[in-house]
Amino acid sequence: MRTADPTRELRPDGKPRLPPGQHLTTGWPVLHYGSIPRLDLKTWRFHVWGLVPQERTFTWEEFNALGQTKDVSDIHCVTSWSKFDNEWEGVPFRAVYEAVKPLPEAKYVMVHCYGGYTTNIPLEDLLRDGVLFAHSHNGQPLTPEHGWPMRLVVPHLYFWKSAKWVGGLQFLDHDRPGFWETYGYHMYGDPWKEQRYA
Repeated sequence: MRTADPTRELRPDGKPRLPPGQHLTTGWPVLHYGSIPRLDLKTWRFHVWGLVPQERTFTWEEFNALGQTKDVSDIHCVTSWSKFDNEWEGVPFRAVYEAVKPLPEAKYVMVHCYGGYTTNIPLEDLLRDGVLFAHSHNGQPLTPEHGWPMRLVVPHLYFWKSAKWVGGLQFLDHDRPGFWETYGYHMYGDPWKEQRYA
């Protein structure tokens, strides 16, 4: 529900639009571990392995040919800032899922990124509406510091799960910690439950 004060708005499910402990920003803070990887679209590849019938590797053109979508969502960083009404464009996760057809025992995904970063996400969360591999934000290509050429967007979880510079997916039958999760971040990361740390 829209109100004059956006911090008091409600989502369609009745939950506050702004999760507890968060504050709104109109900017987009840059936070990541390590340096920005140097990437070339000519050599960029997206690998899929693990619990799939066949390992797959996509070029940039092949990956984007899986389908395109646009979505608007809010994002919430574990460091307490939130940014409303982000416009994303990219490949929906469901299109990748349909292309690789994971095995029935696949329940979790480890997201692998250029630069060595990883994060773990339940498969059922990646299949939710609004989850996509974004190449554009608010009508412009992503900048390198925000994940160019592509980042994952999982708007219902804290934004560390929306990994930058994504280069592949590993389908698993069990959950296991990714990079920040091994350093004490929560395994799931629901902003409305303030699941910041383990």
